[in-house]
Amino acid sequence: MEEVNIKLDVMLALRKMRLKTLAKLTGLSEQNLSLIKTGKAKGIRFSTLYLICKHLNCQPGDLIECNFNTTSEN
Repeated sequence: MEEVNIKLDVMLALRKMRLKTLAKLTGLSEQNLSLIKTGKAKGIRFSTLYLICKHLNCQPGDLIECNFNTTSEN
């Protein structure tokens, strides 16, 4: 199955940062960050992605991973 995985929890663990701390640094709500972290958000703005990357010192590719269906009939 094709899907996009969000690895915010992995980056937070690598940076030894809590979601609450990231919320304070970015000015984003903890609830919205939690939706992003759990993959329940329907989308993410570039400005939000920028803030998260800026404060976690990472690139968007460190946070987002695409899994392609390798068993398709293409």
